[in-house]
Amino acid sequence: MAASLFFFSQNPFTSPQISHPKISLSSPKPTLTLFTPPPFISNNATRRLSCKALSTISVNPSNYEFSDASSEMELRLQLGGGGTLSSRDIFVDAEDSSLKIGVKQSGSFITLVEINKLYEKIKSSETIWYIDEDQLVVNLKKQDPDLKWPDIVESWESLTAGAMQLLKGTSIYIVGDSTEINDKVARELAVGLGYTPLNTKELLETFAKQSIDSWVTADGSESVAEAESAVLENLSSHVRAVIATLGGLHGAARRADKWRHLYAGFTVWLSQSESIDEESAKEEARRHIQEGSLGYSNADVVVKLHGWDADHAKTVAQASLSALKQLIMSDKKLPGKKSLYIRLGCRGDWPDIKPPGWDPSTGAEVPAGTL
Repeated sequence: MAASLFFFSQNPFTSPQISHPKISLSSPKPTLTLFTPPPFISNNATRRLSCKALSTISVNPSNYEFSDASSEMELRLQLGGGGTLSSRDIFVDAEDSSLKIGVKQSGSFITLVEINKLYEKIKSSETIWYIDEDQLVVNLKKQDPDLKWPDIVESWESLTAGAMQLLKGTSIYIVGDSTEINDKVARELAVGLGYTPLNTKELLETFAKQSIDSWVTADGSESVAEAESAVLENLSSHVRAVIATLGGLHGAARRADKWRHLYAGFTVWLSQSESIDEESAKEEARRHIQEGSLGYSNADVVVKLHGWDADHAKTVAQASLSALKQLIMSDKKLPGKKSLYIRLGCRGDWPDIKPPGWDPSTGAEVPAGTL
């Protein structure tokens, strides 16, 4: 089953500015918007998922060997078959984010490998290849030599395997329109990453000894949002956790003044959409950003879904991880900034982190020379 996503970056990334004697870490917070169509279910219950940006690979992994050695990587592909092959029989088309390999058989080229999304970008112009007995050896150079590639293709397995070096233990908060969707996707992410799954709905209902619905009926949505905000405060110091929050109008994420502790981790806003194609989803995202919609303004990543099917929670989780990888690759200091934000008390000054001693209630700067 193939899947795809679309992302839109709201703001360019800039390097953090550090001034003395006070700390001032500043960067425009990007908002990545992804469009992930869910399965369209026809009358005969045939399911299909159609998108371009989640990776597909048309070769059996048992037929190739991949190794990553610093700035250079090697892909060895078993050619198989009889006869002698020459360079004229091999076709290698390498782009920055994709790779296609074919071999000439019986007068026509047969595709051996087609990867529409590599794990990260390569220097395509520096790709070299040669034939070693019955193997095709392709040497690839990374654009980022410091990034360790778990595999040649971006997949659920490579994203989860490579997340440790990128996230550095930073927690992930799943927020958005639906409590159910938040929970399903959070659990998939937690399992894949080896993180602790947490659910604010379960924590609140255990504490209150009643359901969220009955709580809202008795005391109103504001009471529930206040309680969830207190739970998020307690969870803000946790690392290696995926936290599913309340969806709809009851949760803290629906209130601008309750995001203070959500900024402690990477936030993924799951937004249901009426759009049925990539272009309309892009336009919808731009409109929400222009209107200053809360989730689009505050979240690190927005994933848009047309409909919902719990069977495809892992697909949405993969789209979320892919976007987070792109986000962190654009600014590798983000996990460190999140850690600093937590250490300074989650004062609500994200992304422009103020120096120690800053009072969020007054907004007063700490006097020069006090650090």
